[in-house]
Amino acid sequence: MKLKKVLAVALASVMTLSLAGCGGNTATGDTATDTTTEAAAEDTESTTESAEVPADALSVAIWDTNQEPGLTQIVNDFTAETGIKAKIQVTPWDQYWTMLEAGATGGSLPDVFWMHSNEITTYSEYEMLLDLTDKIAASEKLEMDKFPQDIVGIYNYDGKQYAVPKDFDTIALWYNKTMFDEAGLAYPDDTWTWDDFKDACQKLTKDDGSQFGYALKPSNNQDGWYNMVYDMGGEIIKADKSASGMDEEGTIKAVDFVSSIVKEGYTPAYEVMTENNPEALFEAGKVAMITQGSWMLAELCNNDYVKANCDIAVLPKDATTGRRASIYNGLGWAAAANTDKADQAWALIEYMGSKEAQQKQSDLGVVISAYEGSETNWVKAYPEFNLQAYLDMTEDMVIRPYSKHTTVWEDMISEKLIDVWTGAKDAKTACTEIAAEMNSDLAEE
Repeated sequence: MKLKKVLAVALASVMTLSLAGCGGNTATGDTATDTTTEAAAEDTESTTESAEVPADALSVAIWDTNQEPGLTQIVNDFTAETGIKAKIQVTPWDQYWTMLEAGATGGSLPDVFWMHSNEITTYSEYEMLLDLTDKIAASEKLEMDKFPQDIVGIYNYDGKQYAVPKDFDTIALWYNKTMFDEAGLAYPDDTWTWDDFKDACQKLTKDDGSQFGYALKPSNNQDGWYNMVYDMGGEIIKADKSASGMDEEGTIKAVDFVSSIVKEGYTPAYEVMTENNPEALFEAGKVAMITQGSWMLAELCNNDYVKANCDIAVLPKDATTGRRASIYNGLGWAAAANTDKADQAWALIEYMGSKEAQQKQSDLGVVISAYEGSETNWVKAYPEFNLQAYLDMTEDMVIRPYSKHTTVWEDMISEKLIDVWTGAKDAKTACTEIAAEMNSDLAEE
């Protein structure tokens, strides 16, 4: 019975339409998640197929090919220090949870792997993860009070800690300087409101369809419309997880605002965005602006077109509330409960959460590390870009909305909002319907 329930919930999460980052896009994205371009995903698939783990090495599963080089370097440092071998395997987000589901039901989970806020409850509730509570308490390397407590809390279930924070992410605005120059517009700065943003979207959109002001994949919530919701006084879910906030005035206002940009033609049509990622269009010079998570840094900063034409600014703020919030998330390092290398797996997780390894992660520009103060050198990883914008967004952060079974209502929201993005329903009607169904889902939790 327990196994059937694990399969049912895990399969539902595999079918998710949104990430995160870290994220998810995203989830840290910690969503990430699904934020890699199709080409990157293809490269990742080939890497995964060819990367066999030696029998005496820890298997380490991640989903982001952009982070693999930096993390491999850190893992190699761990091996040199401890003598414990480890091999990173990359599986794209869309296949990652299928892979873990198969491992969970077949008794062959990777030894160490990334965990996400969307999935932590399922894997901890059904005892798939190694309980790290006592190990953390006895550790002389880990300082759990140095991590954002929202992220520590994500990976704590029934008083037990099942993962050590890996990173955190914020959202910022990427813009094409060349397109702004051609349009005679000043670059985005901290005075911008969302109204200024929309006005620029209009001026940067060409009538022939060769260029758009903005690109948004509506299912990418953390790096998209979620931020506007909190700026405009709304919320996705109540802080105590008891009820939806989708029918609140501020939430409806934000959804209506985003849909107006789509309807007025300042973004590629919804149908186009279902087939293309915003960053791919940005890299191709088809759109002037995207909102994107810090987890995409390696992808964007290493793109030749982006390096020659683009930069980063803080997100706009709401003209009425004055708020400039960033949804943030963070991944966690977890281990399989049934690994036959529990001591070695813990040694790697402990190392990855140490101040030393966290600093390396930031220094290499992999992501913003979770350890307090380690992010300072992160801004130097790509000096040609204004990475400071991402750190400036830490002044007002909202943890990525989640509950016990996030993907159930998150997928439902993405599906029902299609009618808003395509103009079939107005924002108030759709958001009211969503809130009712979401409240039903939350009541079952």
